[in-house]
Amino acid sequence: MSDLPDTNQALDLEQLRDRYRAERDKRTAAGTGERQYRDVAQGFAHLLDDPYGTAPERSALNDEVDVLVVGAGFGGMMVAARLREAGIAKVRIVDAASDVGGTWYWNRYPGAACDVESYIYFPLLEETGYMPVERYSKAAEIRAHTKRIAEHYDLYRDALFSTQVKALDWDAAAACWTARTDRGDVMSARFVVLTTGPLNRPKLPEIPGIDDFAGHSFHTSRWDYAYTGGSATEPLSGLADKRVGLIGTGATSIQCVPPLAASAKHLTVFQRTPSSVDARDNSPTDPAWAASLQPGWQQRRMENFTAQFTAALPPHDEVNDGWTVLARAVREKLADNPQGLDPGTLLEQADFEKMAQIRERIGRIVEDPATAEALKPWFSLYCKRPCFSDLYLQAFNRPNVTLVETAGYGIDRITPGGVVVGDVEYPLDCLIFATGFETSTSYAKRSGMTIHGVGGQSLTDKWAKGMSTLHGMHTRGFPNLFVISQAQAGMSPNFPHMLSEQSLHLAHIVADCAARGVRTIEPSEEAEGDWVRTILLMAEGRRKFIEACTPGYYNNEGRASEAAARGSPFGAGPTEFVKLLRVWREQGDLAGMELDGEHARGTAKEMQ
Repeated sequence: MSDLPDTNQALDLEQLRDRYRAERDKRTAAGTGERQYRDVAQGFAHLLDDPYGTAPERSALNDEVDVLVVGAGFGGMMVAARLREAGIAKVRIVDAASDVGGTWYWNRYPGAACDVESYIYFPLLEETGYMPVERYSKAAEIRAHTKRIAEHYDLYRDALFSTQVKALDWDAAAACWTARTDRGDVMSARFVVLTTGPLNRPKLPEIPGIDDFAGHSFHTSRWDYAYTGGSATEPLSGLADKRVGLIGTGATSIQCVPPLAASAKHLTVFQRTPSSVDARDNSPTDPAWAASLQPGWQQRRMENFTAQFTAALPPHDEVNDGWTVLARAVREKLADNPQGLDPGTLLEQADFEKMAQIRERIGRIVEDPATAEALKPWFSLYCKRPCFSDLYLQAFNRPNVTLVETAGYGIDRITPGGVVVGDVEYPLDCLIFATGFETSTSYAKRSGMTIHGVGGQSLTDKWAKGMSTLHGMHTRGFPNLFVISQAQAGMSPNFPHMLSEQSLHLAHIVADCAARGVRTIEPSEEAEGDWVRTILLMAEGRRKFIEACTPGYYNNEGRASEAAARGSPFGAGPTEFVKLLRVWREQGDLAGMELDGEHARGTAKEMQ
């Protein structure tokens, strides 16, 4: 049976395309002007503080490590774990937080949970011998697992927490990096890995009057339980007499609206663009299923999930959830395709049908017709991150919850007493920003550090017109430096899968350099240029889809540019990217890299 509903009449695809375009145009520069965001350092620097831990007193370090890993999220921990497995002795993780976890250290808002299946989202399950307690785990369990990884791989041994790397400078004579921190540390590292991730610096909208609000305010990634009371799983008792406003209706809002609605005297949700919200259908982990799993199950399951978003379209869907619904629908359409339509056309049809189902579900659940209509998304399923909840839509049936639809224009202004949309002011005691993280600012700004490579060139200057890398991980002029991200690399909805593949690849390179006795490694000018041209060529193929989407961080807020295109993922898809890396490793010649200033020759064994 199809995952998509039967309809009494065929969808009018051209009419839907027109509606999608109209909704997009409301939110693009052609309609309302470019979105502006406030640098949190300007008047909101407290949002960069750590409310969950304190910096311990310690003396500044002056020492050496083999590999310095900047960032203690999933990426940093997986990199460090694979380096440990590869026999690299001294690996140091540095993070501004007081513990490991990255995004899951900061995101402790009520209702926080993963929206990708735990069995493929949790890193290193087989290696640590752990099985999540439910299919979509809560934040506390995820955070506990990050500590489990750190303990299993002895990552705490050399780690520095409550510490931010402020500067990285290449020392050509010593062939190493010098790192300086905000705690006075000065460290030398043969290799540096940047795993700060795309979601670490809180983002605020530049709304007139944002500095004037006289009530209490905070960002969801720095949830203020001292004010709200309660916890991630307990009622927010401090809000019982408070009028609360929430700006943003992305994935975070979908999760925190239900507990806010249940606790606040009144909750007002300000919406610019609705999210697609499908059923969550969470469930406890079946012990019999867990016991039946064979070694290697997690890697196979991750690969199967990721492949559902590629042209390969494997015949079997192991995860079988809301993320993979379009792949299942396309398979069914291909099996019954009398018109001989190509897979791309069938995918578009399946997408339209799925979004129609989501809108129909909203109409069934939300009782007020105007509110239901405002909550309906009019864009392709993957234009924005799909969301899943069995509680979000239902919250708008409560008498103490109001949705303020801004028709794509956003909030007009903030006053000392509340928020103004149109001619109406909404009085508030508390204003919560569920406005995400910076993704399009310079790397130096997002990471909080300056990076200077060969000849003192800054990474910000080199990437002023867009990223330039080989495989998304190496950039010429910055030897022995690795960048872990989705830009110019593979991208899967299950981000940890790509982190896993990149960490394996990176550990292979570091171990290979050690075996060869290599002091420096960086991409050749030719190899890096070829990769960037490949990324740009493939990005052009996706441009039509991206430009048709409503603005968001997936498409650089609807602004097309070469710089944005350069930050695109590998266009042939994540599965092909993983294959490319594996073939590269199997060849063993470090193709495209320069070792100690010369093109790589032969394999590690041949060089010994």
